[in-house]
Amino acid sequence: MEVIEINLIKDQKGQGAAEYILLFGGVIIIALVALQIYSGYFKQGNTFSAKDDAEEIRKNLTSNN
Repeated sequence: MEVIEINLIKDQKGQGAAEYILLFGGVIIIALVALQIYSGYFKQGNTFSAKDDAEEIRKNLTSNN
């Protein structure tokens, strides 16, 4: 008995494009979420100071213990 192989999907040319669309869509969503989270910095006009942020985090961590 002879086995007949059926290939339903041979054309995969659009697969790479679809993967790039999903990748870029994910990056855009992550960027929008990060912008939403950090929008407080931009709205309040705070200056970015790593020293002040680190001190505030230390203060919050020590006051909760």
